[in-house]
Amino acid sequence: MRLSNAILASAFLAIPAAALAQPVDGLYIGGGVGLHIPQNPQVTPMGPGYGNRQINLDENLGFNSELSLGYGFGNGFRVELEGDFMRSGVRSLQGTNFPTAPGGAVRTWGLMGNALYDFDVGTPYVFPYVGLGAGYQWTKFNDVSFQQPGGPFSFNSDSQSGSFAWQAIVGASFPLPWVRGLSATADYRFMDILGGQKFDSSGTAGGMKLHNQFDHELVFGVRYAFNTPSPPPPAPTPVATPAPAPARSYLVFFDWDKASLTDRARQIIKEAADNSTHVQYTRIDVNGYTDTSGTPRYNQGLSERRANAVAGELVRDGVPQNAISVQGFGETHLLVPTGPGVREPQNRRVEIVIH
Repeated sequence: MRLSNAILASAFLAIPAAALAQPVDGLYIGGGVGLHIPQNPQVTPMGPGYGNRQINLDENLGFNSELSLGYGFGNGFRVELEGDFMRSGVRSLQGTNFPTAPGGAVRTWGLMGNALYDFDVGTPYVFPYVGLGAGYQWTKFNDVSFQQPGGPFSFNSDSQSGSFAWQAIVGASFPLPWVRGLSATADYRFMDILGGQKFDSSGTAGGMKLHNQFDHELVFGVRYAFNTPSPPPPAPTPVATPAPAPARSYLVFFDWDKASLTDRARQIIKEAADNSTHVQYTRIDVNGYTDTSGTPRYNQGLSERRANAVAGELVRDGVPQNAISVQGFGETHLLVPTGPGVREPQNRRVEIVIH
């Protein structure tokens, strides 16, 4: 039992506190085959005259297989129900000179409930896991025969018996990129089938009692998770942001009762003239406006003088005069609605519109 306790302790001491879980989320199935390495269990013949003499059942290396149906909780933990089968040949009874009949074998099968934890170690190519399981195993002596040369002892058995069992699991899964949800698996399993199983005999021996079976299993298989999320889409290729299109509308503001251009007004007009060379246009409208602080007749003339001042500056900045349409609208089309006689700076303006 010291070996089994050491394996169990090492499996759980290997769990790092800050490990990240592999998100196996939902139903999965798995299966595998591999190498069965029995640890030559002790047996006790139960025939008359043999007392409690303990000897070992000498077994060959064999094979194993297992199928599992499980569920992952998306946080690294998962549980599964496993069905397994193991077989190994029998060579002799260690500590005796009894030969075994050809073809004798030990077959074991059963059901195990396993709890496992997957780790994310920072790479998408491998996910280690550890686990513990408990269940029930049946063992069959399949045509196992021993005969004492020149003596009365004979053992012939084709019977089976069952016992509880537990196992520790250490392994890793390797996602296969060409099928989403499919992973290759490789693990080591230590199984302890508790002793006490008894096997009848048709020979002179009254039977044989089997002690704990310590089995080592190397299992290679595949696992398919049904609810594996799709990989994130690739990041979009950066697209160069196009340069903003030149503005097609500009506002030039005037002081109260003035049609002269300020330095800021000339800057705006120059910008409009320069941008007109970067766009296709059919005409440029220059529309003048006033606030409501004068008479309608006076305001009409003031709006026209303001529009002509802007149009003249556009020509000086390189805009063809025949492309410019000049209009004055007086105190109509107010930008900021007001009553009569109000000096509103936002309404004292000329609007340049590039069509």
